[in-house]
Amino acid sequence: MTDKTRKTLNFVKDYVMITLGLFTYAFGFTAFILPEKIVIGSVTGLSSLIHYWLGWNVAVTYYVINIILLCIAFRSVGKQFVLRTIIGATISTICIGFLQPMFPTPIVEGQPFMNVILGAVLCGLGLGVVFTHGGSTGGTDIIAAMVAKHSTISFGRTMMYCDVLIICSSWLLFHSIDKIVYGLIFMVIYSVAADRVINNTRQSVQFMIISKKWKEIADNVISEAHRGCTILDGTGWYTKDNVKIVMVMCRKHESVNIFRIIKETDRGAIITQSNVNSVYGFGFDELKVRVHSKKEQAQEQDQSTTD
Repeated sequence: MTDKTRKTLNFVKDYVMITLGLFTYAFGFTAFILPEKIVIGSVTGLSSLIHYWLGWNVAVTYYVINIILLCIAFRSVGKQFVLRTIIGATISTICIGFLQPMFPTPIVEGQPFMNVILGAVLCGLGLGVVFTHGGSTGGTDIIAAMVAKHSTISFGRTMMYCDVLIICSSWLLFHSIDKIVYGLIFMVIYSVAADRVINNTRQSVQFMIISKKWKEIADNVISEAHRGCTILDGTGWYTKDNVKIVMVMCRKHESVNIFRIIKETDRGAIITQSNVNSVYGFGFDELKVRVHSKKEQAQEQDQSTTD
């Protein structure tokens, strides 16, 4: 399989999964949350609030607000983010518009708390799949990305502030503390469900492999699993012989493939596998830490000298 074919297949796979994730999100929202008149966070919640107030179509309002936000933040978020958001917002709009007429009443009637839980879990799982495959739904993500670029306020904190503000604004329409509480409960469960999906797919493991066929194992891991290897020197204290240790880091879901490669190459290899909290760098996650400017570093140095 050529690299071009592999990239095409991965692209198609990603957008199939993104579509499935957005459909799951739309189903959770339209079947459990919208009929209960509960306002949730993000642009979805703002669109539903406008729907309850003015009767405007939720899907159309959702799409229009996203386009307006993208026009405002175009220079701040970049072309790739805009393209991914337009695709995600379009798919979400189609799914919400298709599903909303099917659920004039919630699936579980007379049980608002149960509907909140089920809706939050489905929305969280759906968005987790979308984010895992590089998709974007826009909404408060756009505002958070714009604020994070021009200030020191983190992306996640900005999103939380926006979502809480939208949820609490339902008081102006319904004058009900229950609606606000349900919205906040939704936000918590939704976040946990989304994080669960994202962290499971991003969790990484580290292999330490001791084998006389270390060259073959390293070559096969690189060619078949497309993961890098690091060769370490060691000494087997029982035999006092020098040994080579192959260190491999990969995603947890790739570990079965690594085991298969090792077994096919050397059944007598000694293998340890351990979970690692995070792996940053090429092929893994990007390290998102604010780097001090030279001016700030000089100020810190002067401060330490004064102290």
